[in-house]
Amino acid sequence: MTQKHTQLPHALEEHLAHLTRTVEELSDVIARQETEIAMLTRRVQILMEREAEREAAAPGSIYMGDEKPPHW
Repeated sequence: MTQKHTQLPHALEEHLAHLTRTVEELSDVIARQETEIAMLTRRVQILMEREAEREAAAPGSIYMGDEKPPHW
């Protein structure tokens, strides 16, 4: 085998190792983002529920788009 033929497998192995490490790092990032998105979604849900309760309890509340107007 020539030197060129022995270098190619080594270069491919290095490239594969780099790609494997990159995929593992990206997988970790995605897992963290999934957890954060779930937490933020829950917080938004809680805030929406609180605001809905506050609007329902307030006398003369302001009309919001999801409510039917009084003449219906």
